[in-house]
Amino acid sequence: MLILIGASASGKTEIAKELIKNYNMKKMITYTTREKRENEINGIDYHFINEKDFIDLKGRDFFIETSIYNQTYYGTSFKQASNDKVLIVDVNGANNINKHQISSNIFVYLHTLESIRKDRMIERKDNPKDIIKRLIMDKEVFDESLLDKLHLKVDTSNHSTKELAKTIHEFYSKKIKELN
Repeated sequence: MLILIGASASGKTEIAKELIKNYNMKKMITYTTREKRENEINGIDYHFINEKDFIDLKGRDFFIETSIYNQTYYGTSFKQASNDKVLIVDVNGANNINKHQISSNIFVYLHTLESIRKDRMIERKDNPKDIIKRLIMDKEVFDESLLDKLHLKVDTSNHSTKELAKTIHEFYSKKIKELN
């Protein structure tokens, strides 16, 4: 499984879309307790569930990883994991996945200058208060030094999504071939 780790507006969602569109990868559809945003579809963007059901599934070891971000639960189910999947998580989620020591899990950290991330959030019309809150929170939540395992670090500040997806996919394909 290809695991992308990156702060808000680091490009992780757009890179994942490019990997899915052009490299035959599939999106790992995770579970969340947050409210569905406009244009999101249950079962396609996320599996939207309530907090009680999430906690119940967690208690039954349904998830390979769970994390809490912005007072919202997120989790990835064991049954969906495979080498053709791309997953987006935070540092805590990546470390939880790493505890299972599955050799085919490849961890890629997406670094982006804070000023560029802020510009991207403004451009996509995020709430100005949320932008400030995310920038502050992301310094702690996405601290690269806290990662237990990292295979590749990519700077997304000045490269196109297509270039980044190609670089990441080539690296991932090579690593998966080495494991087989």
